[in-house]
Amino acid sequence: MMQYYVYIITNQYNTVLYIGVTNNLVKRIYEHKQKLVDGFSKKYNLNKLVYFEITEDVNSAISREKQLKNYSRDKKDGLISTNNPDWKDLYNDII
Repeated sequence: MMQYYVYIITNQYNTVLYIGVTNNLVKRIYEHKQKLVDGFSKKYNLNKLVYFEITEDVNSAISREKQLKNYSRDKKDGLISTNNPDWKDLYNDII
């Protein structure tokens, strides 16, 4: 069974957030860290994984991504802080 991940990454100062979906979280975060992904995350140096959710349904993952993107910054910060109070990089926890 496939797994899909909705994730949030940020920069070292936690000032910019990016929300994405992938079916391979380790590979995708590695790509962000190595700046292999052109676009927003590369431009703003977003490479710290601070939050993720797992689902087995791609449509649920996409819906959740859209939902999170519509959250206010305060609500996103609260979601991250509830699950990762220190905003530590979770990448080492998933590899």
